[in-house]
Amino acid sequence: MRLYVPHAERRPQPEPATTNDTLAFAVGLGGWLVGLAVVLGMLAAPAPFDPARVLTTIGVGVALGLIGLLVSRRRRT
Repeated sequence: MRLYVPHAERRPQPEPATTNDTLAFAVGLGGWLVGLAVVLGMLAAPAPFDPARVLTTIGVGVALGLIGLLVSRRRRT
């Protein structure tokens, strides 16, 4: 096994894969919103969880999803 391959023997780099980043962020954001609906529905029932911690986690997930959605739409144009 050689650790160094001369430049003349190297294969060309493949083309970058095309992805739909906006769709990926939208699906992730939808997942966080479904989680938010579930947690808000569970607030009425007595449950052994800390709602502040869970809602903070969901809030951060939604915020990051929105930022990612905005950035991916801006990069596409």
